[in-house]
Amino acid sequence: MHVASTAYSDRVMSIGDNRREYSLAGLDRGDLAAEPLTQFTRWFDEALARRSGSRLRRIGIALYDLWHALLGHAPVDVNAMILATADGRGVPSARTVLLKGVDERGFTFYTNYDSRKGRELGENPHAALVFYWPTLERQVCVAGEVTRLPEAESARYFATRPRGARLAAWASSQSAPIDSRAVLESAWQGVADRFHDEIPLPPNWGGFVLAPQRIEFWQGRPNRLHDRFSYAREANGRWRIERLAP
Repeated sequence: MHVASTAYSDRVMSIGDNRREYSLAGLDRGDLAAEPLTQFTRWFDEALARRSGSRLRRIGIALYDLWHALLGHAPVDVNAMILATADGRGVPSARTVLLKGVDERGFTFYTNYDSRKGRELGENPHAALVFYWPTLERQVCVAGEVTRLPEAESARYFATRPRGARLAAWASSQSAPIDSRAVLESAWQGVADRFHDEIPLPPNWGGFVLAPQRIEFWQGRPNRLHDRFSYAREANGRWRIERLAP
């Protein structure tokens, strides 16, 4: 028993020792756009490497990517985000989903409305998002209220998905218990046999848009003195920008 306890303690200590310094860049008030969605789009483009940034930053990112490639780590999905929801009692849950659009309404994603997140958003429309881009040492946290997209808009997006993914949306009762993978694959094949050509939008599948009330931009800095700026929507619709302590 003592040996097992010691081994467990050693593992916990090794996890705690897993740390690194952040030193790629800083973030100043003058760097920020007046609107948070503009600032988000700017950072998202940089995460996609659409904008080169400084030579020093490019070198740092290249070395970071090379190191992780040598370790066999897969590249990060830039549009991956943690979606946190809570049910009607306030019990939270979280998972990773993919961002599928950003416009003046907010942040768009799609899912099965009968899934856990879909049911929780039906009970409690308040949710939060977290984006983390390690190659840029950046994080964006978003909080706001979620509403369903119009069915026609969901149908337009659904039609762009690969055929296999569209069939899966029909075959999977997302978040429901199943006996085996064979059951899932059989359901998928049954749907494939049913829909030879056009695959319509499932009645329980579609999009949500999160309208932000608060967006925080985090830039990692040495010694854990990170740069944090928060945009908060005021009653008049304007955005108040504040620097936050790390």
